Amino acid sequence: MLSKIGLLPRLGICIVLGTILGFIGWYPIMAAFATFNVLFGQFLTFAIPLIILSFIVVGVSDIGRGAGKMVAIIVIYAYALTVGSGYLSYLTMVTFQPLVVEIGSAVAAAEARPPVASLINIAVAPVMPIMTALVFAFIVGIFMTGIKDGHAIKVAAHEFRDIIRQLIAKVLVPWLPIHIAGIFARIAYQGQAAQIFATFTRVFILIILLHWAFLLVLYFISGSIYKTSPFKLIKPMIASYMTAIGTQSSAATIPVNLVNVKKLGVQPQLADFTVPLGASISLPGSTMSIVSCTIAVMFMYNMEVSVATLTPFILGVAVAMVAAPGVPGGAIMASLGILELTLGFNETQLALMIALYIAQDSFGTAVNVTSDGPMTMFLNRYLGHKTLTPPENA
Repeated sequence: MLSKIGLLPRLGICIVLGTILGFIGWYPIMAAFATFNVLFGQFLTFAIPLIILSFIVVGVSDIGRGAGKMVAIIVIYAYALTVGSGYLSYLTMVTFQPLVVEIGSAVAAAEARPPVASLINIAVAPVMPIMTALVFAFIVGIFMTGIKDGHAIKVAAHEFRDIIRQLIAKVLVPWLPIHIAGIFARIAYQGQAAQIFATFTRVFILIILLHWAFLLVLYFISGSIYKTSPFKLIKPMIASYMTAIGTQSSAATIPVNLVNVKKLGVQPQLADFTVPLGASISLPGSTMSIVSCTIAVMFMYNMEVSVATLTPFILGVAVAMVAAPGVPGGAIMASLGILELTLGFNETQLALMIALYIAQDSFGTAVNVTSDGPMTMFLNRYLGHKTLTPPENA
């Protein structure tokens, strides 16, 4: 019955249920949750290098396969925009930290009561360390660009990615809400629930406002380039934004987004090229959400938050976004290894990240899709088209 409900409602139900059971604190339930969290956490740790390996190999090789001046420009633009959005999130979170997050709140509450121990403790070692998976994936992906389509190794790489997609869609995502329920049961049991829920609400609101401000800046810049009202440019893209919220998938929004980007007055052939590619490699909204959630969790656990600390993470996440699988919550799943590797996040912190991110995943996707408009207008101008000519039916 629960499996027929969407991921976000399931997650919400399990968070509430886990929190209630944590307040009750009945030992058999808490022990069962703790045991499940250990087993699932070990399996997730095992799967992370495989996720990184499978998606980055195919992502890098597929981008390189269409290598050319136009693809290179789009890749550079998308990566710069994604990295820039990460630093924008950093500046926003640091600026508004006193209003959003109480530093050390989770640590202070956790010290009050130790968690219930797991009944089973096993260790499932991953096939390879995360850094090894990253380096190996880039080496294989880059050198696969010179191999023709249909070659055995390319076929194997795509089939391996499809296997990992099924692992995410049929195992990790369905059981993830139960894992989150166990984490929130422990949080409530330790007396952290009030602080974390208050932080969740404030961070959610701040991220949505940041998304809108980011899009307004992009469209104001586009409007100034073409001497056109930015609000006139935003109007046709509202449908893309709302569709992305509903589908929670950049790929599923491509047909609608193609129509709306063409209404901006760019060359239709250019939109046919940029929109599908942008759905795969331009994810500034998801990056802003992930970086903002990360910094919120770091503040809660009194971790060092600085440009030096966050830079390796932001640069890594911008690459991981290219590898984000086409399933709800895929971006955060592809980023877990980067969080663990660069920032040392533990199981509880990773679970909080998943819950925080998935709660507003669809809004990040909407920003990803809507930002394809300014990207296409930039390239339209770069190619020498100095005016926008909207279709008559726009």
